[in-house]
Amino acid sequence: MVPAVRAFRLSDLTWTEVDSLDRDRLVAILPTGATEAHGPHLPLLTDGIISGAMAEGGAAHLHASGWTPLVLPALDYSAAPFAAGFSGTISVRPEVVSQLIVDIGKSLPPCRCLAIANAHLDPAHLGALHAAVEELEQAGVAVAFPDLTRKPWASRLTDEFKSGACHAGRFEGSIVLAARPDLVRQDVRTALEPNPASLSDAIRAGKRTFEEAGGPDAYFGWPAEATSEEGHATIETLGRILEESVEARVAGGSEDE
Repeated sequence: MVPAVRAFRLSDLTWTEVDSLDRDRLVAILPTGATEAHGPHLPLLTDGIISGAMAEGGAAHLHASGWTPLVLPALDYSAAPFAAGFSGTISVRPEVVSQLIVDIGKSLPPCRCLAIANAHLDPAHLGALHAAVEELEQAGVAVAFPDLTRKPWASRLTDEFKSGACHAGRFEGSIVLAARPDLVRQDVRTALEPNPASLSDAIRAGKRTFEEAGGPDAYFGWPAEATSEEGHATIETLGRILEESVEARVAGGSEDE
């Protein structure tokens, strides 16, 4: 008998418990992030913390809507060329990331949808995810991937996020304060000056690294203004976004509509 919990973690179950799950209502959720520099105040796993919170929030909402969410082990290695110049960053070739996600998707037990909860916004990583989604869809695997850099999702997030100056700033710092406050270097964070340089503008201008984009310390935005209250509110929004993306994909539409 599978324990009566609102969201299952694949890593915690036995194969027989997985085999007994209702495949008609099963939604697999893959959190994707990176191991990369997030200023002198946030941990290298910041993106994974955020995507994990998004996955858990989405799982709770999906369960409340009658789905059986299955949270997969996180993928915390990916393409991270923008942060490659900083110690601790591990960057993987985009094609390797794409193929790994395709293999994961094809290896899943039959389910209604694979949902990707992603918080790593490096263009190389996003390109790898979209390539994987396209290949999985062609193979008959339904995938919900709400790309937070695109409409309509981006418009639902904070003003700092929409400005593009949001790497290790108030947006991400608030979520880590809510989810893993023990990993925030508070004395460092509260002393940091704002860095309003927009990463999205820099990307459009052809910049390829944090240094080129105006982030010599691997942060952008207003980290000193982060609050756990904003973080909890943003996690709620991210969970809703994941749920709505799944519902749209299962209904046969596009989650980006």
